[in-house]
Amino acid sequence: MPAFLELFGWYGTVAIIGAYALVSFSVLQPSDLVYQLLNGTGAFGILAISYYKRTYQPAVLNAIWAIIAIVAVIGILT
Repeated sequence: MPAFLELFGWYGTVAIIGAYALVSFSVLQPSDLVYQLLNGTGAFGILAISYYKRTYQPAVLNAIWAIIAIVAVIGILT
């Protein structure tokens, strides 16, 4: 399980940075579903590995980040 969590954590890092880069270079818009999904799943990846390693500051940050992404996805889909 720790190897999966490490991989998921790295996915989270790449997903969030990738989402930021795609919006910064106008490939995606903040209102795009793909952008919000990258942010949300990325936040869950970092949240999972942070919680496992007991580094609670990034866990809290990414829990909030994931909640924001979930609310945004719901807004996009409705």
